[in-house]
Amino acid sequence: VEPHLLAQLLEVAPDRVDGLCAELAAAYESEDRGFRLVKVAGGYRFQSHPDLAPYIERFVLEGQSSRLSAAALETLAIVAYKQPISRAQVSAIRGVDVDGVMRTLQQRGYIDEVARDAGPGQAVLFGTTELFLEKLGLYSLDDLPALGDFVPDARIVEALEAGLRPDPAPGPEGGEPAPEAPGPPGEPSAPPPDPGVGPGAGT
Repeated sequence: VEPHLLAQLLEVAPDRVDGLCAELAAAYESEDRGFRLVKVAGGYRFQSHPDLAPYIERFVLEGQSSRLSAAALETLAIVAYKQPISRAQVSAIRGVDVDGVMRTLQQRGYIDEVARDAGPGQAVLFGTTELFLEKLGLYSLDDLPALGDFVPDARIVEALEAGLRPDPAPGPEGGEPAPEAPGPPGEPSAPPPDPGVGPGAGT
């Protein structure tokens, strides 16, 4: 529930609603209840205590397959951090076609059309939804972890790149010498000298 709706219902200022909700949340937490009052998606919501998640999952999700694939999670992360973004831009980043994955994410309510690109073609731009924030327990997109937290150290990057570089050709002082480059196409190689011809050869 958004704070301004509670403020209208209670006929108090929105700041007062925030204060009351904070007091309730602290009280529920101190009493070790099975539910909590949390701030998500720009409002407040009751949700089960994290310690009870395994029991609730067994009861609610038994027989269901609700996990997103690795491809869907990667695509969702790109949309979350780069939004608004077009389907073609997501595909360019991932290097594969994402039409099916984007359609799945939209059907599940995690992303939706938010605008149109001003450029030629006016491509549809996608962004995340309130359901996305709720599932991640975030109040707003500002609560997403910084991308810098996932960038490896420069030394690790250098080591990875070094492992992908081809081995250099052996130099003249080490290993086998490089083979002599062939002559121009069509030009026959010079035949070896005849030991019986030339100065000093016997007659």
